[in-house]
Amino acid sequence: MAKKTEENQRRAPPLNLQSMTEAIDAELDSNAPDPAYLARMAERRESLRAEVARLLPPRGHFVWEIGCGHGHFLTAYAETHPEEHCVGIDINLDRVRRATKKRDRAGLHRLHFVRAEARLFLEVLPPAAGFSAIYMLFPDPWPKKRHHKYRLLQAEFLHDIAQRAGQGTPLFFRTDHAPYFTEAEMLLRQHPDWRSVGDQPWPFELATVFQQKAPSFQSLVAVRR
Repeated sequence: MAKKTEENQRRAPPLNLQSMTEAIDAELDSNAPDPAYLARMAERRESLRAEVARLLPPRGHFVWEIGCGHGHFLTAYAETHPEEHCVGIDINLDRVRRATKKRDRAGLHRLHFVRAEARLFLEVLPPAAGFSAIYMLFPDPWPKKRHHKYRLLQAEFLHDIAQRAGQGTPLFFRTDHAPYFTEAEMLLRQHPDWRSVGDQPWPFELATVFQQKAPSFQSLVAVRR
């Protein structure tokens, strides 16, 4: 059993977003990127592209949760919206496996959980695939100033997801980190691709583990222009 576990770990080492993004930054600053790292990333990209193509219909839209954790929110959402395709991503393999077990127990065949970083997932989507709704619930706020560049909700990322979202597609954002909320609110108000509609009622609610632990939190909604 121990040997099998070790083999599984070698096949799918856990992703660490901070180390991965810092490594990318280092390579961008270097005149000689590490060939071995670039080869691993290319292999990962093609593997993810094949996985996503297998899971999603070649055309159509789906609900996307970025940072799905153990899948509590999206599984509950899919149970009440069985006609919709839903995909949750997370960089932590153990979380994705736990979420997938929830999906299997519920028998939700249009719900999928994928181990992926958000930008890479966007890159490998089928050309005709798009979003019907996007949820970002309690993303890592990267509170230290020198780490703010790792925050996912930034102007470039908003532009990229807008290319996969039709007019009126909603983006739901929630955080317990007040400075991150203020930054996100200002960013969405000023962004040419999105229109902030404030803290309006959400079409579906379920308190996630992070939400239950948070003493308070703030929410906002934006729609694709």
